[in-house]
Amino acid sequence: MQNMLSRRALFHTLACGCAAAPAGLFATPVLAAAGPKTSLSGDQALAKLKEGNATFVTGGACVPAGGDKISPLVAGQAPFAVIVGCSDSRVPPELVFSRGLGELFTVRVAGNTVDRSALGSISYGVMVLGAPLVVVLGHENCGAVEAAVSIVTKKTKYPGSIGDMVRPILPAVLQARKAGGELVAASVRANVARVVAQLKKSEPAITDPLKQNHLKIVGGVYDLASGAVAFVA
Repeated sequence: MQNMLSRRALFHTLACGCAAAPAGLFATPVLAAAGPKTSLSGDQALAKLKEGNATFVTGGACVPAGGDKISPLVAGQAPFAVIVGCSDSRVPPELVFSRGLGELFTVRVAGNTVDRSALGSISYGVMVLGAPLVVVLGHENCGAVEAAVSIVTKKTKYPGSIGDMVRPILPAVLQARKAGGELVAASVRANVARVVAQLKKSEPAITDPLKQNHLKIVGGVYDLASGAVAFVA
């Protein structure tokens, strides 16, 4: 009993990356969710998302969800991708990629940034649920990125938690400004690239399967006018 972690301690460890976690924690079978995992590789999962987005762009994205598709999910979930997306109502991942219930493990916050709580959710999707792909999905004319641009260029101040939400995007804006070009669009791309880079060096639950070629992490930018997602490795 002394060697067993409670469910609460386990999720605290996943979310916080606690240094005091017992050796070998990230490999112990107790972390595996019950039921089968997806058999797709990261490349296959990405191809599936690209296919789904192409369907969405051409107007064939309706995914029915009757009782026969809902009730089997009571037994568990086996998503084939973790989507780190923006909260923007125009970019719902399941619709954008023409996917149904139980296929995508989504983590959404304005500006598609990753804090410790979001990182814990991503790690859970990869490590426990077995998703072989993580996609950081930004989008054109992102309001959170526009706010960060306004802070950099106009010294705009945002109150309370809104300012806290925008702050992690500022380094991407500063980087994009040095590169030149249309600042908001460049900042959206830089923010996606920055979050991808952060995830690739984040914590063992993500970096270990990445090193073993069991996980693929890519970025993408959604075009509001066309509905198309441009992926970047």
